[in-house]
Amino acid sequence: MNEERRRILEMLSTGKITTEEADRLLQALGSQQASGSAAASSDSAVKAPPKYLRVMVEDHSHDSDGGHTQVNIRVPMQLLRAGVKLAGLIPAQAQVRVNEALQEQGIQVDLSHLKPENLEELVNQLSDLTVDVDDKDTKVRVFCE
Repeated sequence: MNEERRRILEMLSTGKITTEEADRLLQALGSQQASGSAAASSDSAVKAPPKYLRVMVEDHSHDSDGGHTQVNIRVPMQLLRAGVKLAGLIPAQAQVRVNEALQEQGIQVDLSHLKPENLEELVNQLSDLTVDVDDKDTKVRVFCE
């Protein structure tokens, strides 16, 4: 709760203002905040948080049938965020076993270090992501939308 709203409610609880006055003040405060957020949203530097993580792979080398391979994965960011939160609920003993199983598959991840803020930092850096592929006919793009 912001400071102004808290002060209005305190004045109401101590009897310094009536409920009608508190209602008007809260409405005025709400309209000020709405106009401030509208101005902020019109600013081009402010971006809405991404809703999807997209991975696209195109292989333009000719297959035996003359076509090409295309992969298009669109993962909701909420699913990724929920997964990170769920990973935090795994007991420590089970995390060790999961980490070992992942390492056996060649995936070097430590679930104890997986935190929601790390995911947000990763998402913020995706605009600069470049994936190099050794094949000149293959193109990989990873981005948020």
